[in-house]
Amino acid sequence: MPVFQLSERLAFPPARLARADGLLAVGGDLSPQRLLLAYRMGIFPWFLQDEPILWWSPDPRLVLFPDELHVSRRLRRLIRQAKFRITADRAFEAVIRACAETRLAEGQGTWIDTRMIDAYCRLAQMGYAHSVEAWLDGGLAGGLYGVQLGGCFFGESMFTRVSNASKVAFVSLVAFLVQHRVTLIDCQVTTQHMLGLGAREIPRDRFLELLAHAAQQPPERASWYLPDKVVGRK
Repeated sequence: MPVFQLSERLAFPPARLARADGLLAVGGDLSPQRLLLAYRMGIFPWFLQDEPILWWSPDPRLVLFPDELHVSRRLRRLIRQAKFRITADRAFEAVIRACAETRLAEGQGTWIDTRMIDAYCRLAQMGYAHSVEAWLDGGLAGGLYGVQLGGCFFGESMFTRVSNASKVAFVSLVAFLVQHRVTLIDCQVTTQHMLGLGAREIPRDRFLELLAHAAQQPPERASWYLPDKVVGRK
């Protein structure tokens, strides 16, 4: 399959036309309108710093169905200890910057450059992008961010400064999403970390079917509220 060159026109080729490695298109911009269209079509941006914008739709697709979340006994014990204070949308920019900085500090490349940070902060201001934060002794210990459209949450990245902080944040996120009838969590590409939490691969065609249904569910919330220690209270 060819890689499509995007123009200023707000449009994408169908996700099923992506190359075998998932790459679909190059170019375009990171405007809120283009990003939201991409997510609705099962496409997401992923590129390294100083690269042009690349758009992907891998096959298979890694997803987590909320009722299949796997929480290990060790993680359950940690959650019961209520070690972390969990919040949502309290520090979106700090979370996305920490995701980038943590990867760079570990010697990994990152797609979260200034273009991505600015773009997703705009989505957060519009009520589409959200963060979940794990705090310890007043400091940001871990967290994650992503985009919600109707009944689907698209996970983008997470970071940890204190062991298991991002996992506790993720379990809290899933509990919140279940309460608000989100039926599909898109994990995008396969990682052992997410497989360990219960995610699994499904064919892209099946993902697109599920996404089309989930997007028709009630409108996304303009803002989120997670009670402190949303998990681990009992």
